[in-house]
Parts: sequence; C-alpha cells; structure tokens
Amino acid sequence: MCGIVGYIGKRDVAPLLLEGLQRLEYRGYDSAGIVITSPKAAGLKMVKAKGRVRDLEARVPARFKGTTGIAHTRWATHGAPSDENAHPHMSGDDKVAVVHNGIIDNAAELRAKLTAEGVGFLSETDTEVLTHLIARSQQTDLEDKVRDALRLVEGTYGIAVVHADFPDRIVVARNGSPVVLGIGDKEMFVASDIAALVSHTRQVVTLDDGEMATLKADDFRTYTTEGTRTTASPTTVEYEAASYDMGGHDTYMHKEIFEQADAVDRVLRGRIDDRFSTVHLGGLNLDAREARSVRRVKILGCGTSYHAGLIGAQMIEELARIPADAEPASEFRYRNAVVDPDTLYIAVSQSGETYDVLAAVQELKRKGARVFGVVNVVGSAIARESDAGVYVHAGPEVCVVSTKCFTNTTVAFALLALHLGRIRDLSVADGKRIIEGLRKLPAQITAILEQEAEIEEIAKEYADARSMMFIGRVRGYPVAREASLKLKEVSYIHAEAYPASELKHGPLALIEPALPTVAIVPDDDLLEKNRAALEEIKARSGRILAVAHQEQEKADRTIVVPKNEDELDPILMGIPLQLLAYHTALALGRDIDKPRNLAKSVTVE
Repeated sequence: MCGIVGYIGKRDVAPLLLEGLQRLEYRGYDSAGIVITSPKAAGLKMVKAKGRVRDLEARVPARFKGTTGIAHTRWATHGAPSDENAHPHMSGDDKVAVVHNGIIDNAAELRAKLTAEGVGFLSETDTEVLTHLIARSQQTDLEDKVRDALRLVEGTYGIAVVHADFPDRIVVARNGSPVVLGIGDKEMFVASDIAALVSHTRQVVTLDDGEMATLKADDFRTYTTEGTRTTASPTTVEYEAASYDMGGHDTYMHKEIFEQADAVDRVLRGRIDDRFSTVHLGGLNLDAREARSVRRVKILGCGTSYHAGLIGAQMIEELARIPADAEPASEFRYRNAVVDPDTLYIAVSQSGETYDVLAAVQELKRKGARVFGVVNVVGSAIARESDAGVYVHAGPEVCVVSTKCFTNTTVAFALLALHLGRIRDLSVADGKRIIEGLRKLPAQITAILEQEAEIEEIAKEYADARSMMFIGRVRGYPVAREASLKLKEVSYIHAEAYPASELKHGPLALIEPALPTVAIVPDDDLLEKNRAALEEIKARSGRILAVAHQEQEKADRTIVVPKNEDELDPILMGIPLQLLAYHTALALGRDIDKPRNLAKSVTVE
C-alpha cells in the first residue's frame, strides 16, 4: 500500500522523486524518505521524515544533488510512523538502501539470526532485514546480492535497491506488490503506480511476480529471480498527467464524484449491440456454448469492490437467471472453499493489485477454475492472471475512498448480466429495455449531482451524529452497505448497514432520536415493505433520511433520484450518498482524500 518511485538519468533527481511521491501519497502518508547518489558522488545521501511528503520536502537541503535515487511514502505495517521506521532503509555500512512495499513474513526469524551475528537494527520494520541481507551477501554484482537476499525471504515485496558501489544502476524486484518501469530517453523510472510516471513517460513495462529488472540510464533488462532473461516490451499507457490533477476541484474525491457521468459513458461506449439487444464484451473470450454451461457465478472482492459484487450478483441472477453470490476475497481464500468446474469466478479490484483478491485468483487458477477479472487498471496483476475479463474504464482514481470506480464496476456488471442473459433466456424486449436504461445513466447521474447544494445542507444536519444506521431491502441492501462504508471511511462516524427486513430481529433496539437512519427506498415491488420499515423507525422517534424515487411521507428528509429500470436503480441510488459522506466529512474538517489509517491500494494482507 506504500508508494515507490525511482529515477536514473542525467537530471537532478531529488525534485523528480519528490514530485513522484506527491502523486503517490494516496498509497501511504504516515512517513516518507529519499536517498540519492550519482557516479560522481561519494556514497549515498538520505533524508527521511515522519508525516506527509511536504514534511520530507521541508527537510531536504538545498545542496542535495544526484542523478540516481529511490524514494518512498509509507503506510505503516511493521513499526509505528517515525523517522526511524520511514523508508529507505540503509545498511550499517551506509552502502545499501532499499525501499519496499509488502510484508516479509519471516522477518522476525531473520532479524533474530542477524542480531545474533552482530547486526544492529535502527528500525522496527521488516524491510531493514532485507537491507542487511543484501549488504552481507558475498556476491560481486548488485543483481546477485539482491537475488541472494530474496532467496532467504518469505512474503510479498516490490523493492528498489541502490548501492554506493554501483551508482550506475537501480535493481528492482516484484513478488505480489506492483513494480512498473518507465522507459524514457536516456533515463529510466520505476514506481509502484503509473501515476508517478505519466508526467515523464507513457512507455511502461510491468513486472510479473518472480521477476527482477536492472535499470541504467540508457537501458534496462528484465530477468527472473533465478537469473533467466525475460522479454519485456514497453506498452503505452492511456492516461496523461492531467488525468491525475484535481481539475479545479478542492479534493480528488469531489472531482471523481463529478466525473461519474463521463466515466459511465466510457464503460458503455462501443459495447452496446442494438441489433441483438445485447452487448459486446471483447475481453470475455466466452462463446455462447460456454456461457450456457455456467451453472453458478461467484464474485470475489474486498471493501467497495465486494459491495459492487453484491449488486452484480443480484443483476446476474435477475437478468441471466444464474445463481450468483458475492463473498469477501479475504475470507474466501482461507476457508478451503469447494471449487466447482461449472462455476464462473469473477475477481473484482480497482487497482487490479489487491493482494487478497490476487491470492484468491491464484488459488482458483491452481485448482483449475475459470476466472474472469473486472478491474480498472489495464495490465494489472489480476487482469494478467485472469483467463479473461472486463475493464471498467473509470480512469485514474486518486482519492483513497472509491466513488467513480464503484459506479463503473456496477455498470460493468450490468453489461455482463445482460450479455449472459441474452445468451440464455432474457428476451429481446427485456434486452432492449435494459439497454435503454443503461443509456439514460449518464444524464441521470448529472441530474443527481445537480442536487449537491441540498445534499450539503442535509449533511450538515447529520454531521453531529455519533452513529448512523443504513437500511435497504434486496436491491437496496448492497447500496446501504456501500453508503455505510463511505461514511465511516471518510467522516469517521460509526455506521452500520442492515437489511430493512431484519430491523425487528434486533437492530430496532438501537433506534432513538440520536441515531439517524438512512433508508434506501426504490420504487419497485418492495416499496410498501420499505415504507413499513420507515413506520417502525418513526414510531420509535427515529430520524429518517430516505433516498427514494419520490418523497417519503415518514422521512424527515428525502433525496429524490431519477427512476431507471428496477435492475439498474442501485447504480444511481448510491451516488447521492457519496455526496452525503463527502459533505459530512467536509463539515467535520476531515482530510478527505487521505483518511486516517487507510491507503488506496491494499497490496498487503
């Protein structure tokens, strides 16, 4: 979840690395550090600081010059945020410096062994172990020193290494944590995310697990951790530097909420087939015979991706009439689940690097399962490991809290459900109806966002709540779960989501004026059932905010959203609640783009 950036070339390296860290700070922001060198320098120079990248920048001296360097912005796993625990970590002889994303599982064992051999440790981190292992290797080449060290470690890593005796190179390696090379003109970059690269180059190489690379100013080569050369051809990334700017908004979260109409238009573009009232999903590699052989769909994701999967499972059941369910990937991979050859497994991840989801994909593949990916980042690990899949085309999402990617993922599931449904038993008329509904989404999203001023006022009314209840029934329940998560992620208000049908089975005991309830009330065949739940709450003096297609008499406030097809309504009903979470956090003075204790891409267990 941390951010890595490195550079080797002829330019002054410190400003480049600090700029890259600023672009990667959404991946971790409790401490940061930088180490530089050059062929003409005597050794390595390092600066580290607890806090944000701006705190590091303030410590960098004016005469901090070099042409090679690596830098890191941290999300703490081993050891509390501190100057000492910040990366890079340097060996006792000040010759080796390492930045690392991931977790070394056997760090305690290795640390004890090194301590017994007389090595002194300056930090509490697992990464420092790796630094000393590299420094103590008897190999003569830096590549071999790194390879020696990696043979001893167990766990996940994305690393970049510099050595005072080899100032002409950076050695990097990947196992479970992303590493991307940026190919420039007589200069090379490395990062954990293309966000740090796109202002300098759009030619990238993404390393696979078990792969290493050596970067020099005018060349790079890739090879396995066993030393076998690999072939890596640069690809062109689709995003430009402007994609990662705020674009006149005060926060990335606000910008990304307001990008949703355009983002949904992108995920639909070129995929609708009016002739047969279906969609083209070129990445599926699933012909009609194979689609009809699917007996069950299992969707795996974490956090927001899991909630999108809950909505997707309902759409697949409703439109394709295939039994479907969603499960947290973090639980699935540990419960020794039965892997059925007739089940289609779908892995969902914004980054395409989420470790729990990636590990589940790898376990499923090992057992012979068919796995599809629904991801945002092209060329990411899950996209590469899956048999086939769908890109959601949400564009770069920088805010830690996911908004537009959640919406686009639910739309991608609607496309998949329609595709499977039309192959099976969904009629032409119903296919046409869903397509018309999909086409309405961008304009309806715009209409919802035009209510921002009203939603801001509602948020101010509820910002003093210590806790909130979110309820929904069937289609509304996943919306309630995601809205609950958004509120607690960004405002730190405790929130709980519950099926509206389960209120009287326990949660009703919590209802009182001090506990507001947000109710998802779509205008569908369960409308009267949902209204009955509002009656139960109001009878106990509970405050109610309804998200509905028409004003609700029993609610204190109602946010009215446009009506679409019943199956597609959940896509729209969560959007005003993104704004509610945003403006609640704003009213409370929260750091909206960088919520405490969280980071964007969860690439550790």
